[in-house]
Amino acid sequence: MTGLFLTRNATPILSQFAAILGWLIERIFDLLYSMGTPSVGLAIILFTIVVYTLMIPLTYKQQKVARMSVRMNPEIQAIQKKYQGKQDQVSMVKMQDEMKAVYAKYGTSQTGSCLPLLIQLPVLLAVYRVVYAIPAYVDKVKAAYYPLVTELMNSKGAQDVIMGLKSAAQFKKQGFTENTIIDVLNKASTTEWDSVAAAFPDLSSVMETARQTLDGFNNFFGLNIANSPWYSAKQYLGEHNYLFLLAAIAIPVLAGLTQWVSVRLMPQAAANGGDDSNNEMMQSMKAVNNFMPLMSVYFCAVLPVGVGLYWVMSGVVRMVQQIVINKYLSKMDIDEEIKKNIEKYNRKREKDGLPPEKLNNVARTSAKSVNKKPELSAAERAKQIQDSTEFYKNTEAKPGSLAAKARMVEKFDEKNKKK
Repeated sequence: MTGLFLTRNATPILSQFAAILGWLIERIFDLLYSMGTPSVGLAIILFTIVVYTLMIPLTYKQQKVARMSVRMNPEIQAIQKKYQGKQDQVSMVKMQDEMKAVYAKYGTSQTGSCLPLLIQLPVLLAVYRVVYAIPAYVDKVKAAYYPLVTELMNSKGAQDVIMGLKSAAQFKKQGFTENTIIDVLNKASTTEWDSVAAAFPDLSSVMETARQTLDGFNNFFGLNIANSPWYSAKQYLGEHNYLFLLAAIAIPVLAGLTQWVSVRLMPQAAANGGDDSNNEMMQSMKAVNNFMPLMSVYFCAVLPVGVGLYWVMSGVVRMVQQIVINKYLSKMDIDEEIKKNIEKYNRKREKDGLPPEKLNNVARTSAKSVNKKPELSAAERAKQIQDSTEFYKNTEAKPGSLAAKARMVEKFDEKNKKK
């Protein structure tokens, strides 16, 4: 049985999140246990749904910022292009002021899209840690290893047998303790469990009881969630059990597919042909988005089915959330949002004793280069020159004379007054 680490996470911040989430999954498992369905797999599914539901406000905030950024980025890029190559302090301050006006107009900041993600990151890492270490957080799963662990601690030669297993390589520094035995047994393959049983025939009854209890907890529609899909696929292939073989293969495939679809559902920023650095960054992000689903397939193939189950379920929940959020945001009036952002910004300025600022005009003025006029053809330029020549032509004065030039200045002033 491949495995789940017993040792709880001790990383600052992450360990606190893991403790809270561990308490949550234990409550879910206890509820299922009281209902006569003590399934770790089902507990993981319900746990994933609850966690991602609680994170909806952060997800919505992140997606709203992303959608606003799609419309905002051309204005930011226009400002950057406007001050490109200008390194003097005055230009830098003006650029920052203009960019600040655009960010305020769209209700975000330079770190606006990162902040919700930074808040979610420790939560998601803690979720993964809890799912990967179920016995460390669910007492009933941990208790299933007893009295086997106690018997092994008191058995002569048990240390050499347990620590000699391939799965014990990463636990040697922990020493031979009860927690180490559970860690090793949870990391051990079915073959290694059989080797331990053969080494201690007197413990066969105790060991069989522990294995039956754990197999009951870990059974998920015929799959043992403590085994990896790779291990299970080889086992079912050897047994010619093709139905469960397909089920084992489906876990990593679905993990990659759901992640790929959820990424495609997210709002994508449009590339700006005039900004090479931005285009390069977007190409890099696109490559990462295409590569990560393949990494999901690999990891979910070699890690326990329980981890893959969480990965698949989280992808499904994200897809559903993204569809709902996209539908809601598609009805959002961005101009109305901009108006609210400007009012909010000016209220803040009023509290600080500053006059209101017309952010809409400032931002639009800063981004004039976004809507550039199309270049004229040679024929159109020639016609404009001809029209200008006719307009400024003075038949009463000799061309090139002082009187002719004065008449041209007079007509220029008349033309601009009309505008």
